[in-house]
Amino acid sequence: MKGAIRFLFSIEVLLGALFFAGCETVPEGIQQAKIAMAQRIAAEPAGDYFIGRRYYKPDFKFWGYVRRPGQSWSEAQLVMLNEKQKLAPDREQLSFGSDNNYEYKLYGSFSGDTVYEPASNGMYPEFILKGYELISTNPSPIFKSQFRGKAAADLRYVVEKPE
Repeated sequence: MKGAIRFLFSIEVLLGALFFAGCETVPEGIQQAKIAMAQRIAAEPAGDYFIGRRYYKPDFKFWGYVRRPGQSWSEAQLVMLNEKQKLAPDREQLSFGSDNNYEYKLYGSFSGDTVYEPASNGMYPEFILKGYELISTNPSPIFKSQFRGKAAADLRYVVEKPE
């Protein structure tokens, strides 16, 4: 019995060590940045608009993440843009993807339809773009890779979800 208890204790210690060794530390300032972003989101006035974060991936056709004012980024939806009424900012300037990670106030609505995106083999909600205003070219980070500073090349085929 004593040997079994020692064995179980050894496993618990090993698992505990693996857990702590695998934990990522949060770089200094990230927690404060997350709190500041949550406060900015909470202060957004209600209205007939959305907040969008451009999420450009060279081989993918989706536009980026869209959320309602006051919603956290973790509730945002990755969308396909319907640009029949208004072209996306980078397409208007013929500079595809140049606005990666920019944040916009978007005017428009969800059509209720979903659109197939071949690179991810996924279906995404369609957002009908009617207009936009640039909010920031350097907004707070919302993806885990931005917190860790992971190279974009490592993530070319990874579709991240905001935190």
